[in-house]
Amino acid sequence: MKDRPTARTGAVRPPPEREPRGGPRTRDAQGREPQAREPRGRTSRRRRAAGAALGRAVLIAAGLVTVYYLLPLDGHLTSGASVVLVCGLLLVVAVFWWEVRAIVDSPWPRLKAVEALATTVALFLLLFATAYFLLEHTAPGSFSEPLTKTDSLYFTLTTFTTVGYGDIVARSQTGRVLTMSQMLCGLLLVGVAAKILAGAARAGLRRQGREPADDFPRGRRAGQ
Repeated sequence: MKDRPTARTGAVRPPPEREPRGGPRTRDAQGREPQAREPRGRTSRRRRAAGAALGRAVLIAAGLVTVYYLLPLDGHLTSGASVVLVCGLLLVVAVFWWEVRAIVDSPWPRLKAVEALATTVALFLLLFATAYFLLEHTAPGSFSEPLTKTDSLYFTLTTFTTVGYGDIVARSQTGRVLTMSQMLCGLLLVGVAAKILAGAARAGLRRQGREPADDFPRGRRAGQ
């Protein structure tokens, strides 16, 4: 329909602006319009990816704990704790760098980084628990009481979280050196390793041409 001229001036009146469906858009305190809602397909894929990442992290941690309890570690080994510790630390480093490469190539980098961190921490804790257990069986009296596998894991967790109840303490020089090694490696794991994983996640997002945004499922905004 053509615009009709007004009766007095003869000017063409512009058509009225139509409001978007659902009413006028609200603006925030800075006058910016809210971002468009993410497509349902991508949101659904993101939720499935988050659930899969969480499930894999739980299964990996449970599998490592199961292997720890099933391994026949009751025998006395010459320098067994030192050998297990060195080989285990090399394994942790190898797994960590493999996870970093997987994060960069993953379609959901931040979810993969969370999964990698959970795997690395679980492997790190079980490694030192195994070393403590072997040390106590190789040199009895290295700790304030004989250690079972559960006791070794308990002592590892209290050292890692800096709780230090004091019910189990290292008495021998080797046990104290091993405990100090866990403290130093734990600081590196929390600080340096977490920073490297976060950088790998940002690199993976930039590789896909995306801004470093959260990969986790977003909840529904109020009013939507």
